[in-house]
Amino acid sequence: MKLRCLLIDEDPAAMKLLAQHIDAIDGLDIVGQCHNAIEALSILHQQRVDVIFLDIQLPRISGIDFVKSLSHPPKVVFVTDHREFAAEGFELDAVDFLLKPVSFDRFFKAISKLNRIQTQVHPHPAIPATLPYTPYVYLKVDKDMKKVFVEDILYIESWKDYVKVFLTGGNFLLVKQSISAMEGLLSEYQFMRVHRSYMVPADKISGYNGLSIYLGALEIPIGRLYKQVALEKLHRPHYRPQLP
Repeated sequence: MKLRCLLIDEDPAAMKLLAQHIDAIDGLDIVGQCHNAIEALSILHQQRVDVIFLDIQLPRISGIDFVKSLSHPPKVVFVTDHREFAAEGFELDAVDFLLKPVSFDRFFKAISKLNRIQTQVHPHPAIPATLPYTPYVYLKVDKDMKKVFVEDILYIESWKDYVKVFLTGGNFLLVKQSISAMEGLLSEYQFMRVHRSYMVPADKISGYNGLSIYLGALEIPIGRLYKQVALEKLHRPHYRPQLP
């Protein structure tokens, strides 16, 4: 039996990304998407909901106050921009606390935790224990559209009317696409434009300074026009690289 999910967030982009993550996992089903707690309350009164994915900063009533108002709330996963609310969220027995923008890997960890909690009540897991989906894109290489898994992309470099997509195995693909188009295609997977000629995935950054970003031993320059935005993203908790 699938777990029935209710999404509550006034940010359409955040709601869309969360819905994509849910659709990619067998065992989850979206029963409603709401922009505020009042809409959500109506759905909760009409049908069964197993887990709420809930932003904290909502209009009229906060996500935390909304959960407190429910006499028998479903399982709750908070999704927010603000780390400082984590302690209060966990006091309400939240399953997890996710920081925006939520990567698929981090989302899957929350679902795995939810699955473990469910198995304490039900003898059979509600959600498969194995990852059923790995994000991918199709890129035009020569005359063909080639399937490329997002996790295999190390960085992207602009090259005349093409881009070079460098892969973790050491190879690269010459793709008929502008780097601006690639930025739009991969932005939801936390790829960062750090230079007019370079894009990098945030989760592969091993370190940085005011001039460069490091992907292990590889050094990528930070362009003057992109420096302020890139460093602001790197300073956010959900963009902070894991230093070696």
